[in-house]
Amino acid sequence: MRRRVISFLERMYTDPTSVWYGRFHNFIAFVIFVSCLGIAVETLSDFVEKHEHIIGFFENFTLAIFVLEYIGNLAFAKNRVKFIFSFWGLVDLLSILPSLLLFMNTSALRGTRVLRVMRVLRVMRVLKLARQTMEMLGSQITKKRNPLLLNLNIYLITLFAVTMISSSLMYYTEGILYAPSTISEGQAALDQVALETGQPAQTFMPHDPLTGVEIPEDKRFFNSIPTATWWCLVTLTTTGYGDLYPVTLLGRIIAVFTMFSGLILFSLLMNIVGKTVMVMLFGEALDGHDKPAVAAPAGVDGAVNPVAAALALLQREHIISTEQAIVIASKPREELSKALATIV
Repeated sequence: MRRRVISFLERMYTDPTSVWYGRFHNFIAFVIFVSCLGIAVETLSDFVEKHEHIIGFFENFTLAIFVLEYIGNLAFAKNRVKFIFSFWGLVDLLSILPSLLLFMNTSALRGTRVLRVMRVLRVMRVLKLARQTMEMLGSQITKKRNPLLLNLNIYLITLFAVTMISSSLMYYTEGILYAPSTISEGQAALDQVALETGQPAQTFMPHDPLTGVEIPEDKRFFNSIPTATWWCLVTLTTTGYGDLYPVTLLGRIIAVFTMFSGLILFSLLMNIVGKTVMVMLFGEALDGHDKPAVAAPAGVDGAVNPVAAALALLQREHIISTEQAIVIASKPREELSKALATIV
């Protein structure tokens, strides 16, 4: 019984041909989506005060799922040390480490600024969706899936990842400077200094940590991740209403990367729309294989010519064109290697 359970878990974690492998990864993708929404909602101070227990429950639930996933990936990895220091291994670890520190030490660590900044690392969970995208690309090669729907799914995953990362970075680099907790802590520190020195208490003013420029109250736009999400979507679509904009140096650097990401996403969307129009209006094949492949003639004994079959495969995978395949096929057998090297 134990061996069956271990074998089942191993297939679920490592065997792409298993049905439970796909179900498990779809479930993980759903948990990542819910977790990212929870991270965004946590920055709404009024909502957190009313529903703190619900938010805490979902955070602990998603944390438990990610911990179990990390343990499973580590247990069934062929090289555990290599997995720990691999890109995906570090992403899995960094996405759960801040939450584990918060969960294990709620009194000493919650008030530290370092750990509060580390909470942004939880956004790295959205990078785990990139693994889903890579698996979708692999399934396109091994299975006959609709390329239009596949490309649209990949685009939506990429859009969600870019939006979540950019919005979270904007909040944790600029919005956190004038968050209610930051202002209350800063004001308390100034009041303590005034009490010790006997001087009048000053009003705390958030400022850019790099340039030292103060942030006036009418320029404090990014009060939460959902608010930053609106700015991010407006920036990605190159609309630029101008109602929200960064005023710190790091915020403007993030804005530049967001602008360029919007251009890249827009070009990807136009490619998908263009293919859809070509299919619906002109009947172009979904896989783009409009030209006939080179036939693989049979030999005298009825067997398929291996050279022609190889050329047909290269042409079908767009490694060589139909014209190039015909030229190579016309060469004598002793000149095939030379002809293929010069054309490919």
